[in-house]
Amino acid sequence: MSGDAGRAEIFDFVAVGVGPFNLGLACLTEPIDELNGLFLDRNERFDWHPGMLLAESTLQTPFIGDLVTLADPTSRFSFLNYVKSQGRIYAFYIKEDFFLMRKEFNQYCQWAAEQLPNVEFGQSVERIDYDDAQRLYCVTTRNVKTRAQNLRLARRLVLGTGASPAIPACCRGVADRVTHTSRYLADKAELQRKRSITVIGSGQSAAEIYYDLLQEIDVHGYRLDWVTRSPRFFPLELTKLTLEMTSPDYADYFHRLPAFRRDQLIKAQKGLYKGINASLINDIYDTLYNKSLSSDLDVNLHTNAELTRCAFDEATGRFTLGLRQTEQDSSFELETEAVVLGTGYAYRTPAFLKPIRHRIRWDESGRFAVKRNYAIDGAGEEIFVQNAELHTHGFVAPDLGMASYRNASIIREMTGREVYPIERRIAFQQFSAPRARARTAQRA
Repeated sequence: MSGDAGRAEIFDFVAVGVGPFNLGLACLTEPIDELNGLFLDRNERFDWHPGMLLAESTLQTPFIGDLVTLADPTSRFSFLNYVKSQGRIYAFYIKEDFFLMRKEFNQYCQWAAEQLPNVEFGQSVERIDYDDAQRLYCVTTRNVKTRAQNLRLARRLVLGTGASPAIPACCRGVADRVTHTSRYLADKAELQRKRSITVIGSGQSAAEIYYDLLQEIDVHGYRLDWVTRSPRFFPLELTKLTLEMTSPDYADYFHRLPAFRRDQLIKAQKGLYKGINASLINDIYDTLYNKSLSSDLDVNLHTNAELTRCAFDEATGRFTLGLRQTEQDSSFELETEAVVLGTGYAYRTPAFLKPIRHRIRWDESGRFAVKRNYAIDGAGEEIFVQNAELHTHGFVAPDLGMASYRNASIIREMTGREVYPIERRIAFQQFSAPRARARTAQRA
């Protein structure tokens, strides 16, 4: 690789994947003269979960958790600067709502991306090698339109490739026939031509889709079912002492726990980051009630129902879903013409990392062994990850509000100085046991 390396520009870092997390990093590094970074994404433009840009859908994070503000409130890339530039800041002020519409957040991110000359879309990363002689990462890319190859060299990497739609094992044989929430809007018209639709999942996306389909249930006349293996439709926990867990303090505490305990906690804490907005749960109930006043609704909401089988019959055009009521340990079946999977996303190690796999630290389960500073390479200073550390840092990993903190931390590691002040203690509560203190024995 040395010959090729001598002819290409050398970047301080190359970031792969331009979602909100790496886009925030691009915004925060833009004014730093000593950092020369390049951001690559295979998509043609920034478009955050386009299949879920429903008219009424909102973020679950207040607008102050934008791309930059919690690291640098003076940044020109803040949401407030964006909304001011659009002539809407007074309208936003009067709206008096901390939670942005998802569509508006997407537009804000597109606005930010368009101002950054070092963000290149339409570039697919094919492989990453390492040049031992020059101590550089060699990133081979291909233009998705022209198919032209290019070589980019960097001293460090930041991986923000995001997660892929998670398809349950029992559905993989019919994956081309079901709809994952990631492409709901593209499939919506076809779904509404069916006589029955079943939504599977208990998170915000499943709830938003169920609510969206419920709006026109009496117009199209379909049966609409909602199935979840959870014991109830959990609301997202947004009380303030719980929100202290989305903090550097809790990330410190969580990271110090043994791996088996962290895995146990992540399973137990799903309601803290995969729940449904309480207002949406109430809106769904109110809509069910109001529509039931005019006609008999053909709806079913099944809790404690674990999906065990998903078969499609070509002759009838119907799915047969095998379900198990977990508390009763009893099985039943549900027939439906359409299935929408609100089963979330799962991180998959990018194939382009294979040539440098030996430079990455792995845990016993084959996952990235992510250090507290978000590095995964042996030295702990060259390869950083964005939202691939749920198992090491806790449920703060996918939280938009903690992205600025993580980016400020990564920038500190790359520059050797604290460009943006990094909060170390923000919580009133103590997550760890207090250190042992000497006590003087007293007699009653």
